[in-house]
Amino acid sequence: MNSTPSIKLRLATSDDATAIALLLSESFAEYKLLYTPQGFSSTAIPASEISKRIKEGPVWVVLQHDRIVGTVAVVARGESLYIRGMAVHPTARGQHIGDLLLVEIEKFATEEGFMRLFLSTTPALDRAIRLYERFGFYRIEEGPNELFGTPLLTMEKMLPKKP
Repeated sequence: MNSTPSIKLRLATSDDATAIALLLSESFAEYKLLYTPQGFSSTAIPASEISKRIKEGPVWVVLQHDRIVGTVAVVARGESLYIRGMAVHPTARGQHIGDLLLVEIEKFATEEGFMRLFLSTTPALDRAIRLYERFGFYRIEEGPNELFGTPLLTMEKMLPKKP
């Protein structure tokens, strides 16, 4: 577990599903009109879907003063690790929570021997895209190119082979 006095990073448990669902809804609310209704509901997923993700692969949460303000999930896809459901609450942005989550993902991926990280995001999320680019991700042509009519772009980062 990584932490500073007020920020803690840990793996999510099924008890966190409702709080994570609320975080996703609140984090993406300002962008809702940029999504189709189905695209938004597939991004701001309910607690039942969060519970499924927790069973499929690691889900991390960042707590600030014991409140979940950041999250991300990953799932294995062959030798790649797919990053999904990354969100930082609007009141916690600018505090490097996204950085903390990406560092943890890369550490996990390297330890587990994955060769590549990849993710999909909507082109409208400029701040997220800049974060991913700063961490060495670059855009690729691989799909998906849309989520229920909402435009998407895919980004990847190749990882060094484990010694």
